[in-house]
Amino acid sequence: MYPEQAPHVPTQRAVEVHQPTPLPPAVPVAAPVVPVQPGTVPAVASIVLPDGRVVTGYAIEPTRPEPVAAQPAVSRTAVNVALGGAGFLAVCGGLILLTSFIAALTAFITQLIILAAVIFGGWIAVQIFNTRGHQGGTTVNIRKAVIKRNHFHG
Repeated sequence: MYPEQAPHVPTQRAVEVHQPTPLPPAVPVAAPVVPVQPGTVPAVASIVLPDGRVVTGYAIEPTRPEPVAAQPAVSRTAVNVALGGAGFLAVCGGLILLTSFIAALTAFITQLIILAAVIFGGWIAVQIFNTRGHQGGTTVNIRKAVIKRNHFHG
């Protein structure tokens, strides 16, 4: 059997009593006197405890909490949300104007391209169908051709 597992058997010991050594009384030392302005010394209060002891000390004025600053009528969060909404609307308005500008610019460029095609196409047509200044070429006159029963005989 291990010692920790051994059954506990109380043993009797000799009782030793130690008496405290009294200290010699301290010689009172006079505290330095600090001049105090009249009216700044707090009042001394005495309290009698239920067991008859008297406790004397300075009365402590309870600390007063700092005055709370007046809350604004509208919270800062509400003001920030409102300003964010106004900024968002301003951005949306700018985007609408930007998209309108892009659409108008696209329509203008499309009209310029169509105008250039019409002018260039007209110039080509005038060059093709102009009879003045015909500069040679082969002219074929088909006069003797006979068309019978939807069949060409040349």
